[in-house]
Amino acid sequence: MQAVIIVPTLLLLGTLITLLALCLLKYYGPKQKWTQITAPKPHHSSSNRPNQRHSHRHHLQGVDGEQACISLGVHLIFVIVFISTQVTKELHTQMYYSSLLCLSLSLSKAPPGINPLEHEELPMSVKQVQQIVRPTLAAVPQMSTERHHGAFNQVTALPVSFSIRPNDTVSLYRASMDNRDVILRVLKGKVSSLLGFASFVSGLGRHSSLPELLGVVSVQPPLMMVVEELQHRDLLGYLWRCRQSSCEMTEKRIFTMAGQVASALEYLHSQRCIHGNVGAHSVLVGGDLTAKLWGLGPAYRRRTQAVTPGQDMEMRKWQAPEVLSRRAVSQSSDVWSFGLLLYEMVTLGDPPFAQIVANELLQYLQRGKHLKRPPTCSNSLYSIIKACNNWRPEQRLSMSELIRTLQAGENSANGRTVLRVPEPLDIEKYLREAGYEEAYNYAVL
Repeated sequence: MQAVIIVPTLLLLGTLITLLALCLLKYYGPKQKWTQITAPKPHHSSSNRPNQRHSHRHHLQGVDGEQACISLGVHLIFVIVFISTQVTKELHTQMYYSSLLCLSLSLSKAPPGINPLEHEELPMSVKQVQQIVRPTLAAVPQMSTERHHGAFNQVTALPVSFSIRPNDTVSLYRASMDNRDVILRVLKGKVSSLLGFASFVSGLGRHSSLPELLGVVSVQPPLMMVVEELQHRDLLGYLWRCRQSSCEMTEKRIFTMAGQVASALEYLHSQRCIHGNVGAHSVLVGGDLTAKLWGLGPAYRRRTQAVTPGQDMEMRKWQAPEVLSRRAVSQSSDVWSFGLLLYEMVTLGDPPFAQIVANELLQYLQRGKHLKRPPTCSNSLYSIIKACNNWRPEQRLSMSELIRTLQAGENSANGRTVLRVPEPLDIEKYLREAGYEEAYNYAVL
């Protein structure tokens, strides 16, 4: 923006200087010639020759003044054009990246749990931009992969299905890098938050069922983080599309994908990280239908902020009863949420406890109530859901037991019958039954 102001200012200044030079030439140059040059007399006496030579010298001085003014104006014009060209070139370079990445898009923030890429920080192995900026955590990235803006091709805005809250901290774009589809998360917020979250996730290490982190652009603004693109995006949206016969979900596929998510969750627990946000909204699905666990934003916030357990209204339907009672999240509470993830998968995206208001869920569970078996759910899968949703945390399945049970179920599950749900997707109904209406007090227009 500063360059946009400087260029016309320089041009205007140059025009004024040139006009001033021309005015001086007009009003002073000719006057000097008129007052100092006299008409020669018809006779050529020796007494008049010195005066004639003197007058001729004044005439030449007037001409020299005119030429000097013209030369000054021409030089000024060349100098101004050169400066303007350099500034314009710099402006063009800056605007190129801005126009490439900051498209005419203001992505909105979907409610946490609807579109995980909209509200979660994408972790990167990142290099510090400034020495004065330091992550809040002790863990720092072990590796750094620097990228530049020109490394990305076919940059397009990432579409979003629907939104409730605006997100003014990031913009998301789909791009191609090294013949690979990636997601660019362009930062609008503070650099310290980016580095802090990157350090947090880098400290967790790599796992086959966590999204692969590819690099970060931190050399010059806009700062952005790069993560692999998973073709089908979040599992919740994929399940909804399965209702429209555009994909096929079988019970065997549920066991396979659930086993992958459980493996990632067990790994996070081994790194002393409680996820606290397990659900279909926090799982990403690749083109080969592999499932990878994401949604680590709440886990990071618990490390860096004072968060009261159970205060996230939009997550209440997935929280364990002890968390609803304002106790801290734990590995057992993650297992509870995992059972509800299985419920979402077998119902192709129905919210758990759909008929219960979120504020009344704890009282409902205290009365010994539990999830009813969906018509599309087999007895073996339903038994796993119940084992995860035991009222007593110590009686729930451990992660190792859960993984073994899922592996055994995958071997015997039906891989031929495609799950079908007769009811079409109703977004407004889903938001109401999932508890988002209470969390955001929204109105669907």
